[in-house]
Amino acid sequence: MLITSPHNPRISKLQDLYTRRGRKKSGLFLMEGPHLLEVLLDAGIAPREVYFQPELLQRTVKGRALLERLVHNAGLSDDQLIEVSERVMDVLSDAQTAQGVVSVLPLDVFSPAHIYAKRLPAHRPVLLILDNLADPGNMGTILRTALAADVYAVLLTANCVDCYNPKVLRSAAGAHVALPIEADLTWEAIAEKVASHCASDPRALLAEAGSPHVYYEQDLVTPFALIIGNEAQGPSPEAWALATLT
Repeated sequence: MLITSPHNPRISKLQDLYTRRGRKKSGLFLMEGPHLLEVLLDAGIAPREVYFQPELLQRTVKGRALLERLVHNAGLSDDQLIEVSERVMDVLSDAQTAQGVVSVLPLDVFSPAHIYAKRLPAHRPVLLILDNLADPGNMGTILRTALAADVYAVLLTANCVDCYNPKVLRSAAGAHVALPIEADLTWEAIAEKVASHCASDPRALLAEAGSPHVYYEQDLVTPFALIIGNEAQGPSPEAWALATLT
């Protein structure tokens, strides 16, 4: 299939997925770029659809390798692979420069339960809580770092930026595939998860500028929760109430 018009109804529906409301209504989201699609395929995750522009992909080594994989051994049907013109890809792209491929996935594709089940056993003491985090780039960077640090899971309060925001996904660089992320949680639910994670000694450390306590003096081996607050306003009252050390 080839789509050449940016006004194609199919393309208009995809553009809605760049909004939180559109994602919630459809149950779908978009991941843009060769790297993120490679991460998906390497993890055995098949997108519902892949929209690609061959000429754009041909311009880079990674793009050419991905194009070869898509055509010959990605396990995707012809109905799932949709070629588009450069004009259409420019409309579909949320990045500053179109990267040549956009994947469509269901919102439940990165189920925390599924990620927990696939993980190798390991000691993961850190349960990370993001409290009203607002900036997509910040969230993506934190998620990427959390995966590298092998945290147990990331919990997001209801007022956080959407973790399926395109900028979050790009900045996270594929962390969603292997990192359990639980979003839109109430503080009651978060408190229960902290108690379960920490077992007999619930500890919640609150990151706060100007605190007299420094991180390297704390016990970072026994399971604990780490709370990071909003960039401009700092931690919420609920975060302060949950914290056992600031």
